Amino acid sequence: IIEALRRAYRDRGELGDPDFVEPPLARLLAPSYLDRLAAGIDRTRATPSAELPPASPWREGEHTTHFAVMDAEGNAVAATLSLNMMFGAAFTVPGTGVLLNDEMDDFAADIEGSNAYGLVGSQANAIAGGKRPLSSMSPTFIESDAAMASFGTPGGSRIPSMVLLSVLAYLEGRPVEAWPAVPRFHHQYLPDRVQYEADAFDESQIAALRARGHRLSLIERDYGNQQVLFWDKRSGAVQAASDPRGIGRALTVPATPAR
Repeated sequence: IIEALRRAYRDRGELGDPDFVEPPLARLLAPSYLDRLAAGIDRTRATPSAELPPASPWREGEHTTHFAVMDAEGNAVAATLSLNMMFGAAFTVPGTGVLLNDEMDDFAADIEGSNAYGLVGSQANAIAGGKRPLSSMSPTFIESDAAMASFGTPGGSRIPSMVLLSVLAYLEGRPVEAWPAVPRFHHQYLPDRVQYEADAFDESQIAALRARGHRLSLIERDYGNQQVLFWDKRSGAVQAASDPRGIGRALTVPATPAR
């Protein structure tokens, strides 16, 4: 009983108000999961709590948000929204609780330096009244008579490279769920290095890139949370996929006939 309590209270850390979070009840109550927990109990020895892997951390985005949606008539929206850095400008609109962004960092405030993402700028992006700063946000559509695809993601300065790699996966004919899952790499001129995920290159590719003079930097933490849509106009089929690295969700809902 003690060992069962130990494991149940470990899993309790994943729960919260279902009006605000989605408790992973299906996973926690799955017979296969409970069987694994039971099999890990040693009746002759207490299991130190430190030996149990911690409860899965609550994953909530700390960055820009992207969503994509399409209705039964083919009207589609790809929307990227950003506060920029954590808590934006740290001011709210009175009476609303809506945070204001701090997109001023997207200007070239220092012509000789760079912004929080390491991006450099020029006088063309200098601060001026009524002027909009450069942004990396890249909600994207690719459309033809046969199909329409939608792409978009958070990720700061890495957004364009993420969207590009997903677009290439689409053009290669890969399935929709592969578009946001494609291994990522990124280069933004300065700093002069290739940032890459662990599964983006194999050892021979890493060696070949270094032989060409590229400087590589492994990214230890997942980034991005891409959402994609695909509409096959000939068959009418609609598919959606969400980035496996993030917390998004892809849904298709049958259209309700108009009355």
